Order: sequence, then C-alpha cells, then structure tokens
Amino acid sequence: MEQTTTLKRTLGPVMLWGLGVGYVISGMYFGWNLGLEKGGTLGLAVATLFIMLMYACFTFSYTELACAIPRAGGVFDYALRALGPDWGFLGGMAQNIEFIFAPPAIAFAIGAYLHLFLPGVPVVVIGVIAYLLFTGLNIYGVKVAASFELLVTVIAIAELLVFAGAAAPAFAWENLTQNALPHGWEGAFAAIPFAIWFFLAIEGVANVAEETINPQRNVLLGFGSALLTLILLCILTFGTSVGVAGWEAVVYPTAGALATDSPLPLALSRIYGEGHLLFTLVTSVGVFGLVASFHGIILAAGRSTFEFGRVGFAPRVLGRVHPRFRTPANALVFNLVIGMVALFTGKTGEIITIACFGALTLYIISMISLLVLRRKEPQLERPFRVPGFPVTPWVALIIAAIALLAMTIQNWALAGVYFGILLSSYVLFKLTYTDEE
Repeated sequence: MEQTTTLKRTLGPVMLWGLGVGYVISGMYFGWNLGLEKGGTLGLAVATLFIMLMYACFTFSYTELACAIPRAGGVFDYALRALGPDWGFLGGMAQNIEFIFAPPAIAFAIGAYLHLFLPGVPVVVIGVIAYLLFTGLNIYGVKVAASFELLVTVIAIAELLVFAGAAAPAFAWENLTQNALPHGWEGAFAAIPFAIWFFLAIEGVANVAEETINPQRNVLLGFGSALLTLILLCILTFGTSVGVAGWEAVVYPTAGALATDSPLPLALSRIYGEGHLLFTLVTSVGVFGLVASFHGIILAAGRSTFEFGRVGFAPRVLGRVHPRFRTPANALVFNLVIGMVALFTGKTGEIITIACFGALTLYIISMISLLVLRRKEPQLERPFRVPGFPVTPWVALIIAAIALLAMTIQNWALAGVYFGILLSSYVLFKLTYTDEE
C-alpha cells in the first residue's frame, strides 16, 4: 500500500521557486488589465495593494501549515486535521475547483495565441494538444516536470523584463493619473478579482510539499522567494504598461472596441508599431508565460485530486501512483478529462471567475484551520511559525472574506454555479463516503 500511495521526494528550493512563480506568471501577461476597465488605474492599484497584503499574510500563514503537515492535499489535509472531514472536504473541493478549472481557461488562451501563427489549426485543437502534452509530461515524472517549469518560468520572467525595458522610455507619471477612478470607489471593489489574478494559484507550492526534499526548510524558501518575485513583477508590469499612455491604452485596441486580453503587446504597439522587432518579440515569446502557468497548475491539480482519492473522499483509484514513475497518473488523467469538457465550452472568462471563487474559499478555510490548530494542537511540531500571529492569518482571512463577498455581488450567476458545484459534491460525499481502507 505504501508503495502505491507514496510520492517521490525530488524537489529543492529552486524548483519550488520556479513552480510558485510559474503557477502565477500568466496573470502578468493577460487578464489583469480588465480590472482597469472596472476601476481605472487608482481603483485597480488600491485593490492590488490590498490583495498583495492578503497574499503576503496568507503565504506566510500557509507556509506554517505546509511545513507542519507536508502532504499533497494542501488545504484539504490542514482542514481535515483542524476542522474534521466535512470542512476538510469543502476546503479540498474548493481547491480542486480552482486547480481543475484554471487550466482549461489558460489552454484556450494558448490556443488563441498560437492560432495567430498557425491560422489553419483551430484554437480548441491547439488547446487539446497542449493538455495532452503537459499531462503526459507530468505523468512521466515530477522532477522532469518541475525542471521544464523552471525553464519556461525563467524565459517568461526575462520576457517581462524585456517588455519593461522597452516601455520605460515612454513612461510618464501623468499617464497614471488620467481618469484614474472612472467609476468611483465601487470600481475598486469590482476590480478585486483581476487583482487576485496577479497571484492566483501560488498556494500550489504546498501541494508538492510531500515531494520536496527537507520540506520544513525548502517550502519556506520556495514560497517566500516566489511571492517576492511576483510582487516585484506585478509592480513593474502594472506601472510600465499604464505609464505608456494611460489605462485605456492597454484595455481598448481602438475607441469603442472590446477590452483586449493582450495588454503588453498593445502597450508596445503604441510606442513602436506592430511591425517593430520588440513588439514581435514580446508577442511571440509571451506564450511561455501562459505555458508556465498552464503546466504548473496541472501539476498542482494532480496532487490535489490524488489526495482526495488517497483518503477515500473521491474514488480510491485516483489516490494511486504510477508503479514506474511514482506520480499521480490516475488523478492527472481524471483532471484531463474534466478540463477537456470545460475547454470545449469556450467560456474562458467564466471559467476563470469560478476558479477565483475556489481560491478565495481555500484561503478562508485554510486560515481558520491555522487558527484552530494553534489552539487545538499546541504541541504540533512547527518548523516555521508565521510571524505576527494571530494578526497575520486574521488579516488574510478578513481580506479574503471581503473579496469573496465582492465577487459574489458582482457575479451572482457564476456564484450560483460555483456554490452549486460545492453543495452538490458535498451531498454526494455525505451519501457515499466511508472511512474503510
């Protein structure tokens, strides 16, 4: 049994840094600029500052949990231990929704991106090929998968630095103040989901703690360095993009047009035109940012689903590892099938929003779990303790709760879909779960 349900430890801090940044980095390339349409420069900036504070507090708090309980299930294992099976299921299911629903949206974006260079190949076909390729890579081995993730992440970071350097000569402070709060402070609340997109899924680092060498040390190093990198990239990308010609210039390709999903190429086109080498470079190499997040979240999703199967909260076959590669192959294939179904809907924006609902639920339940475990198990070995306890987890918890409420108000229909999935899966769990091995 141990051989078929135990993952192999191969990851060090550099690999964890690559995974942490890679999970998230596509958010620097597209999606965040839609928050400018809601809140303008000031509205999105204020929302992003609060979300940065939330993620800083959350990451250090989550690191305490990951170091004390280094299991593949992340929030599922923490909530199960702190709050019992019901809350463990809800936290784990929220995590599953986030990690399983985010990749098909990114796969569609990859397909749309490469379709510009391969117009004869349909967008969905490219997305399917990407799904099959990167699921296969994850089945082959976590070290190979993490090494590839590190490579594409470094390329994606380099591309963001090239963009910032190319945009810097046109930067002007006055561009940051043009129509900075077009819809008042209500717009700042509406911009919250797009601020979250800058950092969504960094918590996936915790899901490979079971495959990490010396997790009590390396998870902290990987988590902390990844968050610092992402904060710096967020500030750099946001500032240089909007500083070129104001926020509207990186949202609307032309006056009256629909909002774009390509803010960085749009900013450079304002400076150099679409035929310039720098524009072509950013546009062509930018796909690495999408690939890094797509591949990384597939990796984290496999571990989340695997843990659900290993403890019997889902069919136990999902909790088996490949006999040769020692990876959660069954869970990865299961997620592939669900992802394909979501991919064929073509509703990328809606899928991303549902993933954000899952993320915020995860953050809330994990912070409650940390607070309860400190009281319930004071003797639990904690190689890392979150600084500023209990204020730090409480700050993350409160901001996450406000963000979840704001998203629900702004997206009633999608909130109904998300909570409907959560409730129906919980009812099914209560009807079918037994603790027999």
